[in-house]
Amino acid sequence: MPRATPTALPELVSYLEGLPEPHILFDRRYRIVAANAAYRRQFAPTGSVVGRTCHAVSHGIDVPCDQAGESCPLARARESGQRERVLHLHHTPQGESYVNIELVPLRDAQGEQGWFIEKMEPLALAQTGPGTPGLIGRAPAFQQMLELVARVGPSNASVLLLGESGTGKELVAQAVHAASHRAGAPLVVVDCASLPETLFESEVFGHERGAFTGATQARPGLAESADGGTLFLDEVGDIPLTMQVKLLRLLESGTFRRVGSTELRRTDLRVVSATHRDLKAMVADGRFRQDLYHRLATFPIALPPLRARATDIPLLAEALLARVAPRPGLRLSRAAQTRLQQHRFPGNVRELRNVLERAALLCDGERIEATHIDQALAFDAPGAMPGTGTPDLQARLRAHAGSRAALAREMGISERTLYRRLRALGTPDGA
Repeated sequence: MPRATPTALPELVSYLEGLPEPHILFDRRYRIVAANAAYRRQFAPTGSVVGRTCHAVSHGIDVPCDQAGESCPLARARESGQRERVLHLHHTPQGESYVNIELVPLRDAQGEQGWFIEKMEPLALAQTGPGTPGLIGRAPAFQQMLELVARVGPSNASVLLLGESGTGKELVAQAVHAASHRAGAPLVVVDCASLPETLFESEVFGHERGAFTGATQARPGLAESADGGTLFLDEVGDIPLTMQVKLLRLLESGTFRRVGSTELRRTDLRVVSATHRDLKAMVADGRFRQDLYHRLATFPIALPPLRARATDIPLLAEALLARVAPRPGLRLSRAAQTRLQQHRFPGNVRELRNVLERAALLCDGERIEATHIDQALAFDAPGAMPGTGTPDLQARLRAHAGSRAALAREMGISERTLYRRLRALGTPDGA
């Protein structure tokens, strides 16, 4: 049984002890008076938390969360008088992890909020460092987005992901699906940008044998494949107008017809869509149906660009580098991390991955330096020559009178890298 102060209700403490999810009970001064077995196993396996403040245990701080730049569910409950939910970044014996918190205020004999029950559910959708693939970050903009994902995930609401190219919209769609009761069923992706109008209908709704030239057998569409799961419409702004009305019928009624068939079929699916386009402007211009927009945008989530979460770049870079490095053990120097954080990354996380892969190929040692990052970024500079990573290597060759070793030092690269570039240019001494 958890220990509690004499004023805590024994029946309540006993009830919390039997709950499978981690729960704590604390008073209006933030002091924990009881912690159930699930909480102790997960968050305090080596010591007692009773008598300590919730913010000291969860965050390692001496003041309540709202005084340290975070959202405090107790402060919100005092204001609203009802239960509150927040997403917090908790300190645990295994390191930092995201936790969904639901706080319920309880009134004492005088009708005042005297006790607070807090339920904690670790959020497996995201992490604060490299590890298993998924959403990575801890910047405020990232946490705000993640809290919306955690809220809408368990529902059946249609979700519209809005953000620039390369911000990770498909990863967020996977997180929404994983947080739902449909997680055991398929997440089916429709790449709307790659489907011409002539193929869109048959790919999404399927077709019968003989429906068109080349249809030698019946084929179910992606909407059928997503039955029980989630249909992810990537780049939904590229759906042809003529197909938008048929998609709307599917979303509103769950019914559709295969191409070449009069039979009405049903499918049970949830829709998550994504776009980098301004759908509201497209609606105003008549390029996107207003009724379809409102059906898709039940719960819109804006994905922050990488420049709005620059503090996450070292975390993302370490995780991406582990995937793209040509050899294990390659690391980024502190100066390289700083150089990455200084870049605006108009291509967002996708561009970051490209830059890291280039830098890894340009590096001959075990540590990527800022010079390697500069060289990798130079590939995208105006006038850059493909394969050289510099605006004009031949011009530097003509202007340099010294040895190749001196030129390599001047450029901040190894001689081996210089000779690779010379071979790419077809120069005689690059052989």
